Amino acid sequence: MASKAVRLTFSPQLIKAPLIYQMGHQFEVVTNIRMADVDDQVGWVVLELEGESEEIERSLEWAREQGVRVDDATLGDVVEG
Repeated sequence: MASKAVRLTFSPQLIKAPLIYQMGHQFEVVTNIRMADVDDQVGWVVLELEGESEEIERSLEWAREQGVRVDDATLGDVVEG
């Protein structure tokens, strides 16, 4: 089982789409939200994904195809919980 922390950034058009739910549902990954914020211009979430490495990468590629920006989370982004 692998774990990866990423920061996803959403455009205003994608903020209300259930993308995180779909990532967990379509791919065999567990999605744990660590931090999130949204305003009129942008939404972002620090997400910890758990599962097989290949499934994590497939889910992230799918998110990119939906128009989500995917970056590695930095140490300050990840909150234990």
